[in-house]
Amino acid sequence: MRGGAQRGVITCLGAALGVTALVVVALGVHAQDLEPRAYVNTPVGLNFLIAGYAYSEGGVGTDPSIPLKDAKVQSHTAVLAYVRSLDVWGKSGKFDVVVPYAWTSGSATFAGQPQQRDVSGFGDLRFRFSVNLYGAPALSLKEFAGYKQDVIVGASVQVSAPGGQYDSSKLLNIGTNRWFVKPEIGISKSLGPLTLELVTGVKFYTDNHCCPN
Repeated sequence: MRGGAQRGVITCLGAALGVTALVVVALGVHAQDLEPRAYVNTPVGLNFLIAGYAYSEGGVGTDPSIPLKDAKVQSHTAVLAYVRSLDVWGKSGKFDVVVPYAWTSGSATFAGQPQQRDVSGFGDLRFRFSVNLYGAPALSLKEFAGYKQDVIVGASVQVSAPGGQYDSSKLLNIGTNRWFVKPEIGISKSLGPLTLELVTGVKFYTDNHCCPN
């Protein structure tokens, strides 16, 4: 999405304070992950329930060969996520499941004809497994009290399943009707009260075999 504005409010419910909050906006026309402290040590055996909200609006960048002009989209997205902290062969890890629900409206000119759609429904489910490979050993809640972060190197794999709202005859959808897999590597460095992070990843998409009727 280009030329847009985005605001988010995040509310977290969990068994302990100071754990990363997660908002994932999963829309057919717009997808963005917003997650600070993705690679951080967390005591093992904890369960977290996370709720979030995001609002986005703006234009949509498309291929110039597509006869689509003046596309504008506005969406409200609620997110519910479950996170479990794990002991992965002595390293700290996490498994999370994210379920988004969106209310979206859009307008555009397609092949010279004005189009408008308001739609709501579930977005594509997302699953992720992550493990801190260096600098974040698996610790109990008692052991974690004496832990101090220096450098953490972690990796994760995220999978999106095509279970969201999708209608092949419509231009605007919440789901994408395709899978994606996203491997990622991240580095986190603590500098006193500050934490520097560097994350890189790539997404591999399957084909969307549905075509407009």
